[in-house]
Amino acid sequence: MFLTLLYTLFPVSAAIAGAGAALFRQPGEKTMSLIHHFTAGVIFCAAATEVLPGLKQHSMLAVVSGGMTGVALMMLIQHYGEKAASKSGMLIAIGIDIFIDGLVLGISFAAGARTGIMLTLALTLEILFLGLSVVDDLKSMLGSKVKVLLAVAGIALLLPIGAMLGTPVAHLGEFWLTYFLSFGLVALLYLVTEELLVEAHQGDRDTPLGTAMFFAGFMILMLIEEGI
Repeated sequence: MFLTLLYTLFPVSAAIAGAGAALFRQPGEKTMSLIHHFTAGVIFCAAATEVLPGLKQHSMLAVVSGGMTGVALMMLIQHYGEKAASKSGMLIAIGIDIFIDGLVLGISFAAGARTGIMLTLALTLEILFLGLSVVDDLKSMLGSKVKVLLAVAGIALLLPIGAMLGTPVAHLGEFWLTYFLSFGLVALLYLVTEELLVEAHQGDRDTPLGTAMFFAGFMILMLIEEGI
């Protein structure tokens, strides 16, 4: 568990660094679109090459049950996010997302250190984007830059909390590890298809370069995996 918590310091630090950078200069919409595409490619690669292979040749009942649980929970989160018209409601939805990311990270470390490390790299980029994207809303709510940084840190700390709750899955047996890995796979795919890529394609921000960045993220993480 200590190793898992140690690795969660990377995404937490990335969130604070992203928020600090955005307080001084907010990236433009096209830049954010490129970041979204690249991050989506990295997370999709982690899901496809690290999490998915761990589900093969295991109980299909566990895979289907975990997947259905993930789909149901993601649909509930999406429904709540659409209903949350206020900025505070949006931040609560983001906090839930980050907590679930932490759960998935803890489950990934339970499946193996390599899987956990690869997912840490992917989620670090996602949390960096979080720090960049929520600054404007927090600044209008809180005013002070120091309060904004503290709020971002508080949201980011939900990730190690989730990771601590996810790590003990390793002691529950093969069925439940497979169940939660399937749940984690659905959560990652939801993050890519319903959040990152949706944001990347909003308005007129989509460009061929953005599409290329998606595949660049995928290939770069794959090369890193081969190196490790």
